[in-house]
Amino acid sequence: MHSAPDRASAAEHPEEKQFHLPTEPFKGTPEEIERQWFEKVYKGRGDSMSQLTWRAIIMGSLLGGVLSLTNLYIGLKTGWGFGVSITACILSYAIWTTFQKIGLVKTPMTILENNCMQSAASAAGYSTGSTLISAFAAYILLNGKPLSTPLTLAWVFFLALLGVTMAIPMKRQMVNVEQLPFPTGTASAETLQVLHAHSGKGMRAAMGLIISALIAALDKFWADGFMLVSKLWSSMAGLKAFSSATLIDKLQDKVLGAAYPLWQGRTMTFNWDLTFIGAGALTGIRVCTSMLISATLCWGVFIPVLQNKGIVPAAGGFRDCVQWSLWGGTACMVSSGLLSFLLQWRSTLRAFRNLGTIFKSRKSGTQQDEMEAIETPFSWFLAGQLVSLIALAILAHMSFGMHYWQSALAVALSFILAVVACRVTGETDTTPIGAMGKVTQLTFGAINPGNVNLNLMAANITSGAAISSADLLTDLKSGYLLGANPRKQFLAQFSGIFIGTVVTVLSFRALVPSGDVLNGQPFAAPSAQTWAAVAKALSHGFAEIAPLKRWSMLVGALLGVVLTILPMIFKKQQKWIPSAAGVGLAWVFEWNASLMFFIGALIAWGVELGSKKTADEFTYP
Repeated sequence: MHSAPDRASAAEHPEEKQFHLPTEPFKGTPEEIERQWFEKVYKGRGDSMSQLTWRAIIMGSLLGGVLSLTNLYIGLKTGWGFGVSITACILSYAIWTTFQKIGLVKTPMTILENNCMQSAASAAGYSTGSTLISAFAAYILLNGKPLSTPLTLAWVFFLALLGVTMAIPMKRQMVNVEQLPFPTGTASAETLQVLHAHSGKGMRAAMGLIISALIAALDKFWADGFMLVSKLWSSMAGLKAFSSATLIDKLQDKVLGAAYPLWQGRTMTFNWDLTFIGAGALTGIRVCTSMLISATLCWGVFIPVLQNKGIVPAAGGFRDCVQWSLWGGTACMVSSGLLSFLLQWRSTLRAFRNLGTIFKSRKSGTQQDEMEAIETPFSWFLAGQLVSLIALAILAHMSFGMHYWQSALAVALSFILAVVACRVTGETDTTPIGAMGKVTQLTFGAINPGNVNLNLMAANITSGAAISSADLLTDLKSGYLLGANPRKQFLAQFSGIFIGTVVTVLSFRALVPSGDVLNGQPFAAPSAQTWAAVAKALSHGFAEIAPLKRWSMLVGALLGVVLTILPMIFKKQQKWIPSAAGVGLAWVFEWNASLMFFIGALIAWGVELGSKKTADEFTYP
C-alpha cells in the first residue's frame, strides 16, 4: 500500500476519459485470454495508476462502516440485504470531489483508487453483516439471548475470512477465463466510468442520493427523534405529541375507534417508514404486488379466522400471530429457493465440471509469470482456509459442542456450495444463500437430529462463506473490466472486513439485546424467523409440530413449487405471475410493511413509465 502521488489529477490520467470497458469477451485458450486482458486492459492502467492507497482504504472502510448500519437495519426490518458497491462508488466520488473543491484535499481519486475504495466498503458494508440478520438473530429467537460479544466478533470475522479467501481459486476461472457477467460488478464499473468521465449524469446521481438521504434522515427524526428528545429533556416532553408516529396513531384511532387495537394486533394499520418505501422501489412492482396481495390474505383472512376459532388470542400482537403464519410462508420460500437452485443444474454442472480447473496451475513462462505476479497467490487461499477452519472449529466446539469433524465437514460443504453460489451469482446476479443454508441444515439435520443450535450454525458457515465469496468475485469483476491489479483489490476487500466486523457486531448487539425486539417491534426479522422455523422443524421432527402448521407447510411448499415452475412455462406472461419470494415473505412480516413496499414499487414504476431515462438515472441512488 502506498500514499497517493501528487500527480494523480484527471488531467494527468487521460486514460480515465479515453478508456472503454471491454464489453466483448476475449477468445482463445485460458493463457491467451489472460494475455489479451493483460495487454489491452491492464497495461497503462493497473501497472501505473494509483490503486491501493491509504486514502482509498480509510475512506472505503469508513463508508462501508456507515453503510453496514443501513444494511443491518434494513435486514432486520425486511429480511433482505442490498449491495452497497454502487452506492459507495457514487458517495465516495461525491464526497472526495467536494473535499477537493473546498480545499481539504489537493488531488482527485483515480478510477482505480475509487474501485479499491468500493471493494473495502463492500466488504465492510455487506460481507460481514449478512449472517447477523439471519443465523445469529435466529439463535437469539431460539435461545432467548445472544452469543457473547467476543464470540460473535470472532464468528463474523472468521466467516468473512473463510469466504473471501475461498474466492481466490475461483477468480481466475470464473472472471478471467469464462468471463462470467457478474451484472452488479459490471454495473459498478460502468458507474465509475461515468463518474470519472466527469459527466453531469454521474454528479446528478450523486446529488440525488445525498438529497434523498437527507430527506429520509429528517423523516426518521420526525418519527422517532421527537420522542427521544421528549425522554431526554422533560421540558420538551410535549414535542412527542407532534411526532409523525403519534399523529398517524391518533388519526387511525379516530377512524377505527374501538376496533383499532384489534387491527393493530393484526398489523393491518398504516405505518410510515421510508426504509420500506426505498426497498420497494429497488425490489420492483411484481414482487411487491405479490407481497401486498399475499399479506392481505394472511393478515386479513387467515389470522382473523384463527382468532375467531380461539387458536390465536384476539388481543394478540404480531408475535402471537406470526408463530402460526410463518410456517406456510417459510415453506413457500424454502421450496421455491431449493427448486430454483435445482433447476439451475446447468450452472451447477458447469461449476463441478470446472472444479478441477480452478486449482489447475497455468503454464510457466515470462508472460504467465507477469500474470502470476498480479494475481492473488494460491498460498493466501490455503492460509486463509486453514486459519478459518481451525478458528471456526474451536468456536463451534466452544459455543455448541460441535465435533471437530463436523466443523471440517461444514467447511468442505461450504466450499462446494460456494463454488455453485458464485457461478449462479456470476450468471444471474442472484446469490442463493438461502438455498445454500437450507442444504446444510438438511444435511446436519440428518447427521445430528435434535441439536437446533448446531444445525443453525453449520448452515451459518455455508451461507456466510457463500455470500463473502460471491461479493468478492463481484468486486473483482469491476476491477477486471477497469484494468485493476487483482492482488491489490483483494487486499482492499480484506481490509474492509475488520471495520465491518466491529461496526456490525457492536451495532447488532445494541439493536438486538434480546429476542423481544425481533417479534414485530421494532424488527420483524423475517429472515431470522425463517431460519429459526427450519431449524425447529428439523431438530424436533415434523410429528411434534401442530397439525395446522404441518398443513400450512405442505400448502406453502406446493405453492412455492408452482410459482417457480409457472414463469418457466409461461415466459411471456411471467410478469403477471406472483413471485414465490414475495408471497412467502408476506406471511413472515407485517401487513403494513408489505403495503409500504408496494407504495415504493408503485412510485418507481410510475417514474419508469413517465421517463425510463430518469428512472435509470435516479431510482437506485
